[in-house]
This record gives sequence, C-alpha cells and structure tokens, in this order.
Amino acid sequence: MSEKEPHPPHPLLAAYYDKMEKRPAFVRAIFDRTARHYDRINAIFSLGTGRWYRRWMLRQAGLKAGDRVLDIATGTGLLAREAAAIAGPAHVTGLDMSAGMLAQCRRTLPIALVLADAQQLPFADESVDFLSMGYALRHVGDLDRAFEAFRDVLKPGGRVMILEIGQARYSLARTVLRFYLGRVVPLLSGVAASKDSGTLMRYYWDTIATCVPPAEIISSLKRVGFSDVRQQTSLGVFHSYTGRKVS
Repeated sequence: MSEKEPHPPHPLLAAYYDKMEKRPAFVRAIFDRTARHYDRINAIFSLGTGRWYRRWMLRQAGLKAGDRVLDIATGTGLLAREAAAIAGPAHVTGLDMSAGMLAQCRRTLPIALVLADAQQLPFADESVDFLSMGYALRHVGDLDRAFEAFRDVLKPGGRVMILEIGQARYSLARTVLRFYLGRVVPLLSGVAASKDSGTLMRYYWDTIATCVPPAEIISSLKRVGFSDVRQQTSLGVFHSYTGRKVS
C-alpha cells in the first residue's frame, strides 16, 4: 500500500533550503541560534498581542485547572506559561525540537520539558487532556501526520488548540502586513537582536505568505478524526483552531 499524500503547510522555500528533507534541520538550527533573543523579537512580531491573548484563547478553548497539558513547539514557553497559570505548572509539559529554545524556557518556567518532534510524540496514547500549539504549525512537515500524533496522545474528549497567524483578508491590510512583517520586523530584529534573528523573521513572513488557507487546516483536523472543529479570527490575521477528540 502506498503512503498517504503529504499535506505540508507551505511549499519548499528555496531561499532557505533546497529540499523538503532539509527543512527540519534548518528550522532547528535557526531557532537554536536565536533562542536567547527570541522573547525580544517576539515582542516586535506580535503586533501588541501577548499574554492576555494567549491566556484568553486557552480559556476560550476550554482549558481548566488540573488539566494535563502538552504544549507543542513550546519554544521559550510563551504559551506554556499561560497554560501553567490556568492548569498549574505541575500539569504542563512543553515539547520542542530546539534544544536552545528549551534551555531558555527552563531558565524561567518550572514545567517538564521534552526535546522531540511534533510528528513523533514520545507520550503514551490517551495521556493528555489538552494539547496546545502557538504559531508553529507552519514548521511541521505534514499537517495530517502532526494532527494524527496530536489526536493519539489526547484522551477521549480531550481538546486541541492551535494559534496561528495568516494573511489578511483585504488587499490594503495584506499590504500593510507584508510591509510590517516582511520588512520592518526583520530589520528591527536584526538591529535589536542579531543577524540570525532578522533571518528568522524573514523566514516567518515567508511561511505566513505561502501558508495554506485556514480551510485546509480545518479539513486536515477533520480528516484525522477531530470533531467540533472551529476557527476564530482576531484582528483579521490571528487565527485559532480548536477541536475535540471523539469520546
């Protein structure tokens, strides 16, 4: 039997790697090199949203005290920190493929941390109540494979919440977003942090500009078996995707 057709979140970006197989190594390396500057450049990138938005979306998605949480691509812990404030630090585990990002997270956040790939989760099936991912879906290799892994570790009735940023709907807003995220943010990041930080932010924009539309993400979540799949948009560009594992 042939393997299923992959569903990458965006096409190959030749400015950064020449084969899809090289993307994970590129992503891991660029995050390792920029980890100590990441919180600073994220403040520039986030368009004024931040802790309030992350915590609000977690509550909207149904996270509650005592839930066992797995935060995928946790990075420096920006989303995991808000999850810990709701569920309790002892109930939150952060996972990332970048050792550098986990090292930064470990300095300020007392949660369990695991170095691993989002598509190969080293956790028992049906062991998590709530799974979150913040602004990292564009970095997985295959939407279906990632969502299948998410589904498997969730308990029956467990919830998934994914935050992402996408293209604006209207042309003027798209132009403004392209200028800000494609030019201003990389320039400021390069000046305020490091040359690699500027490269990371240019890569961020390129993944946003070429990312599949929300409808494809919704279809993938449904295709692997999530129910009650919903998408919510804030400020025209910030998307949240939620779903529930069938009991």
